[in-house]
Amino acid sequence: MALRFIGIDPDTGQQGSPTIWVDEAKQELVLQGWKPDEGLEAECAAFEAPGHAPGIPAHEAVIRIPVRMVPMLRKACDVAERTGL
Repeated sequence: MALRFIGIDPDTGQQGSPTIWVDEAKQELVLQGWKPDEGLEAECAAFEAPGHAPGIPAHEAVIRIPVRMVPMLRKACDVAERTGL
């Protein structure tokens, strides 16, 4: 795996932190974040996107990351675009 570290939430200290990487080999953004509470997960699962069944497939997860990490997400997207992913 060719993970390129982009950034880590500077406000979370040493107890696990939302993190962003770009996986150049798989051409994916990789995000580590906080688990949602039951209410948020249920709300996401109930959302009906056109052409898709509601629910969260067993192989997928809802995660939360702080808005303060938006610049890191932009950087990850820029890296992906620049490297032709």
